[in-house]
Amino acid sequence: MTADQRPGSGDAHPAGGITRRGLLAGAALVTAGAGTAAATPARANAQVPTLWREFAQNPYAHPQIPYVGRAGCRGGAARLPRRPVVADVREYGAVADGTADSAPAINRAIAAAGRAGGGTVTLPPGTFRIDDLIRIGHSGVVLRGAGSGRTTLYATRNLTELIGVYGSRYGGDKSSWSWAGGLIWLAPQARWTSLVAAIQAKQWPFEGWTGNRRDEFRTLTAVEPARQGSWTVRVADAAQLRPGTLVLLRLCDDAGHTLLEHMAGGGPGPEAYVWDDKTKLTSYVPYEWPVRVTRVRGRDITLERPLPLDVRPEWQPRLTTLVTPLTGAGVEGLTLEAVQTPQAPHLLDKGHNGVVLQCAYDCWADDVTVRHVDNGFGLVAASACTLRRTRVAGRGTHHPYFCREGSHDNLVEDFTIEQRTTPAPSGTQLHGINVEGLSSYNVWSRGVMEMGTFDSHRGMPFANVRTDITVNNNGRHGGDASAGPLFGARFAHWNIRVTNGRAGLMRIDGLAPRSATVGINEVTESGQIDVPDFTGELNSRLELYGTTDVVRPRNLYSAQRALRDD
Repeated sequence: MTADQRPGSGDAHPAGGITRRGLLAGAALVTAGAGTAAATPARANAQVPTLWREFAQNPYAHPQIPYVGRAGCRGGAARLPRRPVVADVREYGAVADGTADSAPAINRAIAAAGRAGGGTVTLPPGTFRIDDLIRIGHSGVVLRGAGSGRTTLYATRNLTELIGVYGSRYGGDKSSWSWAGGLIWLAPQARWTSLVAAIQAKQWPFEGWTGNRRDEFRTLTAVEPARQGSWTVRVADAAQLRPGTLVLLRLCDDAGHTLLEHMAGGGPGPEAYVWDDKTKLTSYVPYEWPVRVTRVRGRDITLERPLPLDVRPEWQPRLTTLVTPLTGAGVEGLTLEAVQTPQAPHLLDKGHNGVVLQCAYDCWADDVTVRHVDNGFGLVAASACTLRRTRVAGRGTHHPYFCREGSHDNLVEDFTIEQRTTPAPSGTQLHGINVEGLSSYNVWSRGVMEMGTFDSHRGMPFANVRTDITVNNNGRHGGDASAGPLFGARFAHWNIRVTNGRAGLMRIDGLAPRSATVGINEVTESGQIDVPDFTGELNSRLELYGTTDVVRPRNLYSAQRALRDD
């Protein structure tokens, strides 16, 4: 395969073995067997949209539907890793009586597992009071309770109390604990230490893969031009690359903002858009995409996922190092319950936050519930991670789920946002499943949202998928005007059941460029109503509008995975 080979040529891709024949045969199988529920009238009327047939012909570079078949931990593996048990928190002094502070003992057990090279730390049934946050900072360490209905961590303090006030790098009196940090915080130890030091010094940091000032990287090699969807790229010098190496693909914008235009789908609308005054958006550039190298043959490098964007010389494309990541770590089988306090006014959260994965790759949370939190589950500069069987419950939440600071290729599946148990105080705000900050190729699948919305929070996220979700669409999106567009190109909303009939951020063919809205029931505009950021033709698609659960395949992510012939 050469560096410029386009997908859909009939040849297998080198990392996963998908063929056009396999795609078409798989499409037929998925369509015929879609859905496991008992037969219903809707299933009897099942329909395959034209978009799906097109996608099967061109899966890696379709103009409206992104390829997300490898989103999630270990390429979306059905089984998460199982680490051997190396410690029980009771051996380090933790007591499940709900009164003694067990945070020091739990953190000692986790640290010991890290020093041992990884393994599982177990939490037996019961309630463990924690007066500090729980930190997982070493790769290969898993914190496992006895199940979200049996093991509870009861958190008595917030992140402002534990770490300090966290202002915004963009100014104002906002609290960055409104969108950052968790009382269970999975982040590489050195990166976490540097973040906390910057916060306590009031030097509000960038939070991603290249350090607090985005300068902690080293160029490995330049990359020759290639097209979006390519699995193989040609580099100037492959001497420092090996199979298994985790690298950053780094793309800088040019003076004409052609990289941002490309993320928006190109054409007259993005070309006419005024980018220069969107200072928050432009601060997210360069675009940084972590990916593993799977094969090195001469100067041809094969990646574990296809390129998310074109690679053009004017964007100074290169592969670089990144901060030491957290890999192969997870949290499982527990509930994190914060002490119940009234929800804070908008953007003034104190940091009663749930679980956050930061600078994490191939990490996960499974069977975890958070209750009475300000913000639920966070992906912050996280990539290739899975949140599975997660639930947000209790008094009400600002961001039930947030995905930001250049988070890519993540999977959130089998998730639930419960209806709040107390009325929302005046001045608070509810978002929902958030994505922002040039985050791309993330998936939200098989969800039940009893409140919230599909919160595209400006910062021009692109190529994200929401599929097979039931939602009471009563939330609002956020985002500063300086953060730019709500949507970049290739958002897909597929099989969405809107129980209250509100259109906002559900039907996006009139908002999002080169997007696909497929299989959504009839909805009408009310409440927060948006207009498109880009002028002219959006080149978006709408199919099977006014239907409920008739689209086949019913789950876009599962169907893409089923088409993998490996």
